[in-house]
Amino acid sequence: MSKLGTLFLVPNTLGDDARTAQLPWVLPNETISQAAKLKHWIVEDAKTARALLKAIDSVSPLICTIQEMQMGEWRGAARNAKYGDAIKPADLLKPLLAGNDMGLMSEAGVPGVADPGAELVLAAHKLGAKVKPLIGPSSILLGLMASGLNGQRFAFQGYLPHDMHERSAKLKQLEVESRKLQQTQIWIETPYRNTAMLMACINTLAPQSLLCLGVDLSLPSEMIATLSIADWRKRYPNEAACVPLQNRPTVFLLLA
Repeated sequence: MSKLGTLFLVPNTLGDDARTAQLPWVLPNETISQAAKLKHWIVEDAKTARALLKAIDSVSPLICTIQEMQMGEWRGAARNAKYGDAIKPADLLKPLLAGNDMGLMSEAGVPGVADPGAELVLAAHKLGAKVKPLIGPSSILLGLMASGLNGQRFAFQGYLPHDMHERSAKLKQLEVESRKLQQTQIWIETPYRNTAMLMACINTLAPQSLLCLGVDLSLPSEMIATLSIADWRKRYPNEAACVPLQNRPTVFLLLA
C-alpha cells in the first residue's frame, strides 16, 4: 500500500479587509509556507480560498481538487458532475490515498471549530492518514482571551435559535448554566442579526451578568468590550443605537 498523504487544516483570515496586510499578524510563516505548497484543496468557499492563496503567493494555481462544503452537507455536490449527488467525505479525500497532501480551509478562522470540516477530519483518521492542524486565528479563542471572563471553564454553543421567543428562552437557560457552573457561554450570530441578538441579551439577561462582544476580531476595525448587562443597556438603549454593530462578525460571551 502506498504512503498516504497528510491532511493539513489551514486557517483563514477572519475578514477580507486588507488580507495581505493581516497575514504577518495572524498566520505564522510556517503556516503560510505549507499552505502555498498544497495542490489539492477542500474548502468552505472557493472565492475566499482563492483570495487567501493569492495573498500567500501560492506556488500553484487552483487547478487542484477544490470542492466547496458546508455544515453537515456538501454544498457543491448537487451541481458537480464529476462527483455526483451522493458524494461522501471519503470521496473528497481520494488524493490522500494516492499519496498527495491536501488542505482543508474554512471561509474564516480554523476548520472544524464553528466551521465545517469535522466529517472530513474524521474520515481522514479512518483512512489512517496523518492530520496536521496549522496555527492561525480562531475568533472563539481570541474573544475568550480578550473577554476577561472565565477561561478555565467555558462552552461554545454555536448559533442560538432565530425565533425571538426560543432565543430568549435559550439565553435564560445559558445564564442559569453559567451561574451554576461559573462557565463562560460563547456563541456566534449571523452578522446581520447582531442587533436582534444584542437587544435580546439586553432585554432578557440579568443586569449584573457580564457580556462581552468581540467584533471584527484581528481586523483594523476590531472592537472588544466586556460590560454588565446594565451598562450595555446604557450604551445601546434601542435598536437604532446598535446600527454600528450590524453586518460585522461578532462573538458573544456571557458569564453570569
